[in-house]
Amino acid sequence: MKRSIAFVTLAATLASFGVFADSSAAPAEVDYQYGMPLDVAKVISLTPASSGRDCQVGTAHMVYVDHQGQTHSVDYREMGTCSQQ
Repeated sequence: MKRSIAFVTLAATLASFGVFADSSAAPAEVDYQYGMPLDVAKVISLTPASSGRDCQVGTAHMVYVDHQGQTHSVDYREMGTCSQQ
């Protein structure tokens, strides 16, 4: 009986700190502003702004994990990777 009460108390305490929170939820997308600090521990994915034939400025996308283990998503502007031939 004492073990089950202790277990329930421990589970309630951990739940109040968000230990059982759903970490699979999609991160909120943020538009990057110049000078905005980014805490990037690991890049998950990069989506370039354009194809190799496009010489325009476009919106690129990056998904990354910070040093606390939280996933973030950021959109930023970049020049297309065109080649002059």
